[in-house]
Amino acid sequence: MLLTTLVVVLAFRLFYRFWSGRCSSKRSLAGKTVVVTGASAGIGKEAAKDFLRRRARVILACRNLEKAQKVAEELVAETGNPEVAVRRLDTADLASVRAFAEEFLRTEDALHVLVNNAGIAGARTRQETKDGLELTMATNHFGHFLLTNLLLKRLQESAPSRVVTVSSAAHMVVRKLDPRDLNLSASYGSMQAYGLSKLCNILFAAELAERLRGTGVTSNSLHPGAVGHRVLRQG
Repeated sequence: MLLTTLVVVLAFRLFYRFWSGRCSSKRSLAGKTVVVTGASAGIGKEAAKDFLRRRARVILACRNLEKAQKVAEELVAETGNPEVAVRRLDTADLASVRAFAEEFLRTEDALHVLVNNAGIAGARTRQETKDGLELTMATNHFGHFLLTNLLLKRLQESAPSRVVTVSSAAHMVVRKLDPRDLNLSASYGSMQAYGLSKLCNILFAAELAERLRGTGVTSNSLHPGAVGHRVLRQG
């Protein structure tokens, strides 16, 4: 058993070393405005840190303002870049998404990068938001769909700009997509919900890229690879 475990760990480390991607760009982002959703931990926090190191102005769009403010102070101390702001955003709440977008459009003249990162693992039991949407789909997909569309004009005005949506290889667990039941009312499973939300991320990013062809706004989705993240430690 111990030998098997060691072999698996070694294989994983070799895979991670030779096939995992790492952004090595040091290009200055001075003068650029970036919004990162779910930026108080994990992937979002690390992305925000890199943007700040490259002199961008970064808005941490997070559900928990107290936690996000502490992270903002930590990032300023670590990067030496004070150009960071904290705004409340709960992607599971469409009213919160609209309020965030309204405030952003009122106070910000430009948006160069939107990182749709906030997300949750599929809940063990099906839950609905106050908007009547399945919780995982609302948090991971519907909220970001609305946010992107509300900020799209500002992205176009700021071109060249980009939308980056964090997806996952977990989308491959979805064997059949029923567009009439994206709310998972007929049947529910936690992995099914998470996988469906990530598949919708990919489809949305691809369709958005096609519709924005030639506008100077690019749209991409990504699988972050092997990342030590709290989502993997839930439950």
